Amino acid sequence: MSISDLFDSEFKSRNKGHFSAIVRVATADGDMSKEEREFLDKLAVRLEITPAEYEEILENPLKYPINPPYLHVQRLERLYDLSRMVYADHVLGPKQKEILTKFALALGFTPGNVNYIVDKALSLLVLNVDGDTFVYEMTHMNK
Repeated sequence: MSISDLFDSEFKSRNKGHFSAIVRVATADGDMSKEEREFLDKLAVRLEITPAEYEEILENPLKYPINPPYLHVQRLERLYDLSRMVYADHVLGPKQKEILTKFALALGFTPGNVNYIVDKALSLLVLNVDGDTFVYEMTHMNK
């Protein structure tokens, strides 16, 4: 196996893990709204998830582990995607916030400040910020 094949397979595996995490958030309340489904459709294209992989992940989202990125900025980008899914139908159920907190911990955010991070992330989404603004605000939230 060449180095490029190894890199491609690791990249693909991370994307599947990330997509699977977002599917878990989307189905946390028992059903998937039209907005959540549309978001998943767009995200699948962006993450290079094939239609077969898409269906496989929808059937069993626990199959793929969450692979937290090494860089903090990449963690924030993944948190942005997860937060957008939680807020896709503009209704924040208690289970959705709870599962977002679990995924934030899985992404490597510390238990001591994870609730603050999740609350800040959701408040930014209420303001309808884009990804770059989200990352900037999250990076500078203590200043």
